[in-house]
Amino acid sequence: MLGKTAVEVRADGVAVVTINNPPLNLLSADVILSLKESIEGALIRDDVKAIVITGSRGKFTAGFDVTAFGGTQGKKTKMELGFMSIQIVTDTLEAARKPFVASIEGPAFGGGLEIALACHARISTSSAQLGLTELQYGILPGLGGTQRLPRLVGLQKALEMILMSKRVDGKKARILSLVDAIAPADSFLKARAILKSARLEVQRQNPNVVHPLVCIDVIEQGIVSGPRKALWKEAEALQELRQSSTCRSLIHVFFAQRQIFKIPVMSKMNLLPRKIVKVAVVGGGLMSSEIATVLVLSNYQVILKETNKKHLIDTISRVKVLELFFLLGFSYNPYLTHPAESESLSLKQEIFSDLEKCCPLHCIFTSNISTFSVKLVGERTKSQHRIAGIHFFCLSPVMPLMEIVHTESTSPQVIVDLIDFGRKMRKTPIMVSDWKGYTVNSMLLTYLYVAVLLAQRGVDVYRIDQALKSFGMQVGPFRMIDMVGLQVFVVISKKFVESLPARSYKPQLVPILQQDNREGERSGKGFYNYDNCGKASPDPELSKYMKTTRDASNVTIDSELTKLCDSEMVEMILFPALNEACRMISNGVVIRSSDLDVASVLGMGFPAYRGGIIYWSDSFGSKYICSRLEKWSKEYGDFFRPCDYIRERSAKNISLTSETRQAKSQL
Repeated sequence: MLGKTAVEVRADGVAVVTINNPPLNLLSADVILSLKESIEGALIRDDVKAIVITGSRGKFTAGFDVTAFGGTQGKKTKMELGFMSIQIVTDTLEAARKPFVASIEGPAFGGGLEIALACHARISTSSAQLGLTELQYGILPGLGGTQRLPRLVGLQKALEMILMSKRVDGKKARILSLVDAIAPADSFLKARAILKSARLEVQRQNPNVVHPLVCIDVIEQGIVSGPRKALWKEAEALQELRQSSTCRSLIHVFFAQRQIFKIPVMSKMNLLPRKIVKVAVVGGGLMSSEIATVLVLSNYQVILKETNKKHLIDTISRVKVLELFFLLGFSYNPYLTHPAESESLSLKQEIFSDLEKCCPLHCIFTSNISTFSVKLVGERTKSQHRIAGIHFFCLSPVMPLMEIVHTESTSPQVIVDLIDFGRKMRKTPIMVSDWKGYTVNSMLLTYLYVAVLLAQRGVDVYRIDQALKSFGMQVGPFRMIDMVGLQVFVVISKKFVESLPARSYKPQLVPILQQDNREGERSGKGFYNYDNCGKASPDPELSKYMKTTRDASNVTIDSELTKLCDSEMVEMILFPALNEACRMISNGVVIRSSDLDVASVLGMGFPAYRGGIIYWSDSFGSKYICSRLEKWSKEYGDFFRPCDYIRERSAKNISLTSETRQAKSQL
């Protein structure tokens, strides 16, 4: 029996049983017994999920060796007579609880086809030859073919094939439903390669989720064992996945995204958005060029206003699109104006006052205000009802979030217009109350600050990025800074530090990198090296900049931080961002806490399958989060100090996900 069949169990859980009796893989008592042993061995293995029967050298099996027919045979008992047909083919193969598939190439005649008929599914090449040829030798099919073939192809076709020993090719067999699918000769190898590649890609992109892998398993089940078995597996998998934490988290984010557009006091107004055609961007500079690029790509006519001709030309040159509509003033009547660069309160107030004089009454005034309240900036005007703030999240260009800052005076019509404006730019607009300093961006900046703090104290930059990527963030913090550009990060960071010094961290590493013209992805170097296609790779020279930073700031390598495991590192980097989110809830900046879950997913790249940063906090509890922040605060300063909201919730052991307090604006 040795060598008559071979078994290979693959990594995907499929056991391939190969009939190996060249040249035609003819059947005999020894081959059948060897096949029985191989099948039974595969059935008892826990790592085997499905079994494929095939033949070596491109030939399934041409049936029994005809030299066994016609000779004198002694009388057999009933059990002996049914040994092959009933005990092996029917009771072992057909009745198996694991799916069997016949992979047919070349001939499948007589007993060979009967073995295939007992399998749960059959796949063949188009050129394969199938037939029950026993009658041409004066006998009949003896391994169940007389029963199984009529049930598959119908009585009339079965009689034709059996009585005439008629052979059909794979294409005809598929039409007759004799086989379930036609595939190339190497179909299983190709299918396994494709499925393996899909699994690796899923594990690379989403290492913490299982439902895509389960989906691949179900698809594979259909390929291996036919659709019916796969449908049962699909139903069982669906029932299990519906109860998973991943499903609950993704459903939470799904509904939270739809809740964002539901503003309580506006629900009965039935206001329709007005059409915005032109947008004026006031002030040249880096932020202006970023905003202008987004607007032009969204098919808005853009007007750039800059008093300095050189600054205007520089701004235009930074706009990364071919078509840009601009004027050196306001010859057109814009529908929306957006002062982008200045952080001087008096200058902002002067700009808004001038805009009011020269713009039509339907024009909306917005600003990317960070240091001052929107109300304060517009207090010299008589148009506070059409003034709002907009943060385009240029700090995170791959994230589709837009923040709309409104005051008590901002009219509902303006809010409706700006929501529609954001959606047309393929952004998800989130409504926030007028609050001194950054709002949602404070979560992102804090997240980046802590990553830089750890790096300056000796934790490897690339290990930090990998830990956050493995957790599920779209990109690691340092890769994000490179994508944004170090100059943009410094500009926005400076404003945040000036506005909220007690809650910010001044990163000394970034300016040192800039001194060597390392500006991120656009310059080809930042924290990473970039090739001509923008592909990032670790830079071995980064270590010298880390040393220069530590020497300049008198900071030594912190051995406790370098020993952090990945999960501890993730907590230390993300809990301060959660702290900022809770501070916004406490101050009534957002309408509901789930708005910040959406903001963290779309503005930070937080994994949606974890439900957003507030929802995720429930996996730890307020007591644990508060204790960790307090510990780090003692060791590394007030930057980590938990806000009152977290302290209060921790003291009462209340979840951080409870509904937010009434928003300031009473929206």
